[in-house]
Amino acid sequence: MLCLDEDQVSPADRRQIARLFPDFQLVISRQLETISQVIANVEIVGGRFPREQMLDAPRLKWMQQWSAGADWILKRPEMRQSEVVVTTASGIHTIQITEHIFSFMFAFARSLPAARLIQLEGTWNRANNPSVFELFEKTLLVVGVGAIGSRTAEVGKSLGMRVIGVRRNPQRSDPSVEQMFGPDQLDQVLPEADFVVVVTPLTNETKGIIGSKELDAMKKSAFIINVGRGAVIDEGALTLALQKGQIAGAGLDTFEVEPLPDSSPLWKMDNVIITCHYAGLSPRYHERAMALFLDNLGRYAAGKPLQNVVKANLGY
Repeated sequence: MLCLDEDQVSPADRRQIARLFPDFQLVISRQLETISQVIANVEIVGGRFPREQMLDAPRLKWMQQWSAGADWILKRPEMRQSEVVVTTASGIHTIQITEHIFSFMFAFARSLPAARLIQLEGTWNRANNPSVFELFEKTLLVVGVGAIGSRTAEVGKSLGMRVIGVRRNPQRSDPSVEQMFGPDQLDQVLPEADFVVVVTPLTNETKGIIGSKELDAMKKSAFIINVGRGAVIDEGALTLALQKGQIAGAGLDTFEVEPLPDSSPLWKMDNVIITCHYAGLSPRYHERAMALFLDNLGRYAAGKPLQNVVKANLGY
């Protein structure tokens, strides 16, 4: 079953699915009524399947998410005990999210938020802006060197930045990362960073990994960027650090509570750029997700290991 709109599944996609599973019925729908009618016989699901209906599918063996985050499993004990295999769309976001990260970085480096305000005021102000700087030879710390973190490191290195990284297993090197550290070494490397880019998934271990102690360890001239999950950063501590000038600024795409409440001080801070959790959007998103699903379908049909299988106890 594909929980997608009809026009999102091309004739070529349908033919490929039919070749792999000639005896299966393909159902394409996002309507709860339709899903309820076939739920008892569903074995494979792809797309944005209603999670609350997973336990109503007794024959369900595999669910292919159309998104990367799987931290929702940590909140559902029944899913951690389930034998249903969940695979994510991890890897299809690397290009657009990396570009989003560098949009934040270039905006701060070239003082674009201030330039936008000047434009809105209609005032010509060509005075030298002391906040303008280059990314060249700055130190970039990537917290969470997975697919997105690796591409971010690659682009940073190509711009002449020094790249250091933090990942769960620091023994796994990356060609674009000069030095790799474990999460327990985060406090040691934060003082070196001009930009801290957080792309780690949300797990029990990463929740609040950036708090007041970590923000205190950063340079006053440093910027933090979060395109992972909002709860990875203690938002209250971050707000206070920005208000007190402990760090220079923040580029935020994700938040602890979404939508970000109107009352949040972050909305009106001159040193904060907010985007409303759309770093992963791309006109090619569905194309890439479908390609991953079809590849995994081929693996499933052949009895081979699937890509991006979620470890239920970790949430990614």
